Amino acid sequence: MTELMLDAVSQSYGTRQIIAELSFSLNKGEIGCLLGPSGCGKTTALRCISGFEPIQAGAVLIGGEVVSRPGWMLAAEKRRVGMVFQDYALFPHLTVAKNVAFGLARGDKKAALVRVTELLALVGLATHASQFPHQLSGGQQQRVALARALAPRPQLLLMDEPFSNLDVELRERLSIEVRDILKREATTALIVTHDQHEAFSLADWVGVMHQGRIQQWDTPYNLYHKPVNRFVADFVGQGAMLTGDVLNSHQVNTELGVLDGFVPPECNTGGCQGCVRNCRVDVLLRPDDIVHDDDSLLQAEVENKAFRGAEFLYTLKLPSGQRALSLVPSHHNHAIGEKIGVKLAADHVVAFRRG
Repeated sequence: MTELMLDAVSQSYGTRQIIAELSFSLNKGEIGCLLGPSGCGKTTALRCISGFEPIQAGAVLIGGEVVSRPGWMLAAEKRRVGMVFQDYALFPHLTVAKNVAFGLARGDKKAALVRVTELLALVGLATHASQFPHQLSGGQQQRVALARALAPRPQLLLMDEPFSNLDVELRERLSIEVRDILKREATTALIVTHDQHEAFSLADWVGVMHQGRIQQWDTPYNLYHKPVNRFVADFVGQGAMLTGDVLNSHQVNTELGVLDGFVPPECNTGGCQGCVRNCRVDVLLRPDDIVHDDDSLLQAEVENKAFRGAEFLYTLKLPSGQRALSLVPSHHNHAIGEKIGVKLAADHVVAFRRG
């Protein structure tokens, strides 16, 4: 069953279009994410879904029912939608426990207490139940807001940068735990964030947004390994573009060697039509596509390096002057300026016609 659907939704502020023909859907129990830089329209999309903003074109459907269309929208409080805002929106006169319990049924106090206790333990605030919001840090207030939204088990949960005020370790833990809770309770959820690690750890489906439009709605794996355009390729993950020459429909020759895989005639961009031989392309290579090999005859100079604990991220200068990235286990600690052997380990082609 489709729980959330946006059908060509558009919204503008005056003459400025914020979102344009936004279309995607989530089935019951799925977790989606709108990922993109500040100003791309992702928060406006969330507000249109929640009922805080009207739409100028298209339709928003929740549970198969239209809740927004041009000129009409169902009131936010009637949509059975939970919302976690970036600015917390807590009740300052209520304790942490009462904030979390606010949306629960008043009749069953025992069940409400169990639910509040469970959620406060989850977000690491079990000992803060009797405190008030002003006595908490910003990160703690955001966790209370998250717990309050989850408490009544909403039909749809919307989250606007919910972990942005938390430290990295807690953010990663909460992302995993919140995903587990949503899956256990079959709650459909949509998160907006600029943090791809957060998006990938939490969501089943991710839509990369740019200038009010979804560039690609796909699984995290496909966004990283099969980006459909340069914006997605640049925004998601790290990588470098190396010049390549198309040899045939399944091979591209690069400075690092021949890359085997399906080479689409359009070179993934729609602008390289009919190109199956001798077409000059840019080939996307991720850091894990290039491996360190002491026995390789191809040498690259270490131009920069970033220590990441278990590995180094090396910036390599190839003989032609092109640059590439490579993840190397940290026991291979090479100095800047040193030349090391490298080889190609990619198993598929992501190519774009040279602009």
